[in-house]
Amino acid sequence: MTENDAIQGPEAPGAQGVPAQQAHPSDVFADRIASFTDRFVGLARRRAALDAEEARLLAEAFSYADATASALVSSGTTSTDARDLARRSMCASLAIATRMSEPTLQARVGDAEALVHDAPTVLEALAQGTISGGHARAITDQLRDVPAEGRSVFLEQVLPVATRSTAARLRQRARVVRERLHPESFTARRARSITDRRVELEAAADGMAWVHLFTTAPLAHAIRNRLDAVAVPARVAGDTRALAQLRADAFASLAVAGTVQDDAGPIPVDPETTGTFTWLPGSAPLDDAARIAEEAAAAGADPLLAEPVGIEARIRATVQMTVPALSALGVTDEPGELDGYGPIDPDTAARLAVTAPSMTRILTQPETGAVLSVGRGQYRVPADFARAVRLRDTTCRAPGCGRAARSCDLDHSVAWQDGGSTAIDNLACLCRHHHWLKHLPGWNLEHHPGGVLTWTTPDGRRHETRPELAETG
Repeated sequence: MTENDAIQGPEAPGAQGVPAQQAHPSDVFADRIASFTDRFVGLARRRAALDAEEARLLAEAFSYADATASALVSSGTTSTDARDLARRSMCASLAIATRMSEPTLQARVGDAEALVHDAPTVLEALAQGTISGGHARAITDQLRDVPAEGRSVFLEQVLPVATRSTAARLRQRARVVRERLHPESFTARRARSITDRRVELEAAADGMAWVHLFTTAPLAHAIRNRLDAVAVPARVAGDTRALAQLRADAFASLAVAGTVQDDAGPIPVDPETTGTFTWLPGSAPLDDAARIAEEAAAAGADPLLAEPVGIEARIRATVQMTVPALSALGVTDEPGELDGYGPIDPDTAARLAVTAPSMTRILTQPETGAVLSVGRGQYRVPADFARAVRLRDTTCRAPGCGRAARSCDLDHSVAWQDGGSTAIDNLACLCRHHHWLKHLPGWNLEHHPGGVLTWTTPDGRRHETRPELAETG
């Protein structure tokens, strides 16, 4: 009997009555990992292929808008304006249909056109699933600043990197290659880019928000170092807040109150007393922190920083606050609504109301959210109907637009020249962009009772928007 015969004999594992040998748990785990990985890679490839298909579709759609622009507008409109209006109409139609913001869709269109017209090799790699949408965006973001004569070399150098590295690593490499190929000096490009500096506000959950500052790199590092010069000594002196919290509190206090304390004795923003000192980005070394803390103490500085509540006490805001009627009566503690932000807790609402030189209080019906009354304590009170419309709408009433009502036009839904009245039930807040868009061919707006609007886009789709208060209650 051979060894093989023995294995295959009646007493072999797996034969009737003999249990099969169990696979080792590590082998089973490895097999499952392989299965999950294969499926995950498959999904990634399909997603990439869909991104490529979307890019081709968007490029085709906006190429069509460009080609037909002159037929959509009056003969007196310039070709540039006609193209802009046709693109706006196309963008709004697609964005509304997918409940996407127009700026988001515009960004996708820019990426799509760059892929289709300027980087077909990248588009093909995306369609095959060898790179992801994130890799493609990392390339097109840098490609826009590469002159036409250098783009083929740029793509030859960065596309291989995309197939073997993360999007973040690719972005770094693409930036280096772009710098090397760009014929314009860095100084000239910086002078152009500096015009884009700005501050943006982004709402977050639980009564919080982000403030984004886009400025020059030296200023950004100087701000961070200045915050460290306040936060690190406080931490060394025994403040229990984390450095990240101390930096945030110092930044807020300096911006709002011009001081880092909530009493009459502010400490110096930069406690350096001799020479100059600059930290590299990140936390200061402990020995430097200790040295600065000692110098601050020698200068008579109190290293403690104001807490957020103390900083908020210095805010003198004109407040427009929505108060549910039952909360106003003390029956519930339902959150209020701060104009331009959203829900706020009762304590914060009370603090803002106490210090505000003026406040518009909006009482709402608890079940429907309809406006019951409008306060009249505001300085420079506009006409009652205009204020009621802005309070009712809260934002631009175009689908998906979030521009605040106070920055919008009060538009006659039925135009004045067509017999429309200047009344609340014929007025809606529209930002200037959607105000213009409403008058383009194929667009129509119907105003229904209760401030409900029905928009019809050029593709024949109908989209309903309701007043913010009625929508959220």
